[in-house]
Amino acid sequence: MVYRPRARHRALKLATVVAILALAAFLARDLWLPWLGYLLIHEDGPAKADLAVVLAGDYYGHRIEKAGDLVRAGYVPAVLVSGPSGAYGNYECDLAIAYAIRKGYPAAWFIRLPNEGLSTREEAAVVLPELRRRGVHSVLVVTSDYHTGRARRVYAALERGVPEAPAVRVVAAPDEFFRAASWWRTRPGRKVVLMEWSKSLADALGM
Repeated sequence: MVYRPRARHRALKLATVVAILALAAFLARDLWLPWLGYLLIHEDGPAKADLAVVLAGDYYGHRIEKAGDLVRAGYVPAVLVSGPSGAYGNYECDLAIAYAIRKGYPAAWFIRLPNEGLSTREEAAVVLPELRRRGVHSVLVVTSDYHTGRARRVYAALERGVPEAPAVRVVAAPDEFFRAASWWRTRPGRKVVLMEWSKSLADALGM
């Protein structure tokens, strides 16, 4: 075996540099980890629109409460509530509307949209035709803050090349666990960010 001190020295030097960089990244995590949270968010904010749409996937009621508040504030006259089946034999939209009613929002504000979409893209493929059927020209899409960026990209991609597609604004609702500035401090927060980045990468790869 040929002894190569120079190669060994270079390997040791590289390992030292990597270790120093890893330590520096760890010590500076409070500076760069928040950006992994903030980059998930695309907040257009509310504006007058024909309708609001609540996307499925929030099991704590924050999305539908946000949509109810938009009606109460006069931004939209009603809310289309999307929801797949599978929640103990119920459609999520029915559970969400029942929750909103218990919270004091009028039942007349909400329109159920049961569907079998298992992803944001599949859900959008149901929501957009329904909006066109209803003659909706502008819509507020309400979803959790960590989901706003991906939801906007999905809807923008499906709108492209469709002249009758409604103008979409994405409105963020708070999440039970996600906080962009400190998501890594809790296990549920870490799970949210890991899953959302994984889904964003899958979307980018067309998976």
